[in-house]
Amino acid sequence: MDLQLKGKKAIVTGASRGIGRSIAELLAEEGCDVAVCARGEDGVAETVKALQAKGVRAWGRAVDIADGPAIRAFVADAAEALGGLDVLVSNASALVSGGGEDDWRAMFEVDMLGAVRTWEAAQPHLEKAAAASGDACFIITSSVSAAEANGVSAYGPMKAALIHFAKGVAKVGAPKQVRCNVVSPGTVFFEGGVWGNVKANAPGFFDQMIKRNPTGRMATPEEVAAATVFLASPRSAFTTGINMLVDGAISSRVNF
Repeated sequence: MDLQLKGKKAIVTGASRGIGRSIAELLAEEGCDVAVCARGEDGVAETVKALQAKGVRAWGRAVDIADGPAIRAFVADAAEALGGLDVLVSNASALVSGGGEDDWRAMFEVDMLGAVRTWEAAQPHLEKAAAASGDACFIITSSVSAAEANGVSAYGPMKAALIHFAKGVAKVGAPKQVRCNVVSPGTVFFEGGVWGNVKANAPGFFDQMIKRNPTGRMATPEEVAAATVFLASPRSAFTTGINMLVDGAISSRVNF
């Protein structure tokens, strides 16, 4: 299927590894020009090089997502470098699971305000693109943890807040053909990631989590990216305001 993304312009935050990197690479494979950011300069530079090798325009910058002026400047400069903006993916996360005040602050600043600030900076660019082509999209990466509570943790509540925020953006954006969707992964395995580290340091717990999933495995970043890129594409032009679970049926909740 042609996703009709060739020539589109996309931004992906938190894109130097894992899910974000896979999203950026798949967008490039579909013909998108892509701008990326992450905290580490080396990771950003390596990602940009890999994207350029796919034959598209790529641009990147090391950015602290919690720095409001910096992330707004990144979005503005990225849109200028690419020549517009059709797709925005807010994927960056503080990835803290504790319940202390510093954990709450980190999740709020990076996950919640990071998404809000990128949206505010990108909104006029997305609206301009939608006015010209009939479609633009903002995707937020959340988590199945948004609906799971196993203790006091900042992670789940902030991921839940992102889903609520996305529904509001979808309502506001719909009249201008700017869509907003959420992708909520379950457990995702890659070396150097959260579950990669769990496998190395707590193999017994890792095995328990594998057994919890009806599929008998964890997702790959590429599988999450495939769902994200499809929802971001013009092929999903009438799909907005949804929260897509990519979890192998590990969660028990029913969406209706």
